[in-house]
Order: sequence, then C-alpha cells, then structure tokens
Amino acid sequence: MKPTTWTITLSISRQSGGAPRHFQEFTLEVNPDEYVLDAVERVWAFHDRSLNYRHACHHSTCGACGMVVNGVEKLTCITPIREVTRDRGTLRIEPLRNFPVQSDLVVDMSAFYQNMEASKLNSVSPVEKADLPIDHPTPAAPAVDAERLVDCIECGLCVSVCPAAATSDSYVGPAALAGAHQQFQATGEISLLDWADHQDGLWRCHSAYECTAVCPSNVNPAWRIMNLRRHVVSQRIRSLFGAKEPRP
Repeated sequence: MKPTTWTITLSISRQSGGAPRHFQEFTLEVNPDEYVLDAVERVWAFHDRSLNYRHACHHSTCGACGMVVNGVEKLTCITPIREVTRDRGTLRIEPLRNFPVQSDLVVDMSAFYQNMEASKLNSVSPVEKADLPIDHPTPAAPAVDAERLVDCIECGLCVSVCPAAATSDSYVGPAALAGAHQQFQATGEISLLDWADHQDGLWRCHSAYECTAVCPSNVNPAWRIMNLRRHVVSQRIRSLFGAKEPRP
C-alpha cells in the first residue's frame, strides 16, 4: 500500500547576526507519521543549507532538538507531524523561548547548564531514593544498591514555557530546581535547600505547572518544586524552634 502523503508548509523562524527575525516558508511533501525534526532536516538537506538547528540522538535521549511548534514546546524528534498539523496545514517552527537566540533555531543554553550544575544533580540516583511522582517498575531482585538514570534530559522545554522565566533572567528555572529536589532526595544535603531558598529560586515559581505539561521525560518539575518548598519550610521551622530556649 502506498504511504499517505501530505503537503505542508514549514514556516521557520530565521535570525542571525543581529538581523531582525523573520519567517521563511518551505512547502514539503511528507508522510504524516514522520516526525517534525524529519521535516526540518529535509529543509536543510534539500532547500537551504544555511538553516541552523540542533539535533543529535533522534530518540528523545539527548534533549537537543527542543523547539516551539505551533506555539507549543516540543521535542521534535518524537513529535509526529500528524499530531501538530494536517494535510495542507502549516507548521510554525520557532526557537525555544526565554533563551538568547544564537542563530535561527539555535539558542544559547549556557546559563541553563550552569544552573543545572549548581543544582548538583547526579546522572544516576538510588532507586529507593528517587522519590518519583509517578509509578515506575521496580527492578527485579536483587534490588540492593540498585540505581537508575534520572529522568531529566536537560532539553530546556520547561524553561521555555515558564512564565516566571519570561519575567526574570535571574530565575534559576524549573529544571535546576527539580534537579536540586532529586539530589536532595538522594543525599539529604541541606546546602541544596539553602541554594534553592531565595527569590530567584523556589519562590519565583508561580505554580503555573506549564513546565510539567511540556516535559517529555515525566520529570514533573512543578511537583518537585512544590515538594522542595515543603522541605525548605520544614527545615526552617526545625531550625527556628531548635534555636529557641525551651519554655519554663
């Protein structure tokens, strides 16, 4: 059976060298079961080799191909075309928001990575201390000292969609705060609470839960931020009452 073919228009954000941003349109014939990244790569391969974008693994592990697709943050390597447009429809492709644009669809994520490093998130976590918001299969015995890779792939989608990040360049962001939560659960390191407990940390979050809505890896950053707030408040209460003289 001949595969279904759609004709779609890619409207891609172009910007480089300090020039004003504009959109360039490309008409493509695609299989609707292909992914958005496949269409972007086709534009680069057959229409315009000057297009700049990021990609690597093509299977949602590296987090490099995050973009804004028709107004919504997506990991383009796992987003089927049929989920975001229709035959003779348009795909509007933009770089992630709340990051400086370097060129076209490539953004500068250096501050993001610095915040992730400051959160001390380790790439592996003991299974029993992962404190996951959703049920995950438990490993077969023996489970002693079992470890798992953490879910965050550092794609930046959560920062792009975050309304707090849109209003403050100093906000450390949902990914870093979620990372601090994961690391605190694994180690109990109190300095992580101190790192997160300030106006550009835990308390900048507006509890919009947009970060959780777009996260492709089920990290649930909003839940982790709320849970980390609980740990901070509990720690501060213990410190406060521990420093007081007991009542006679």
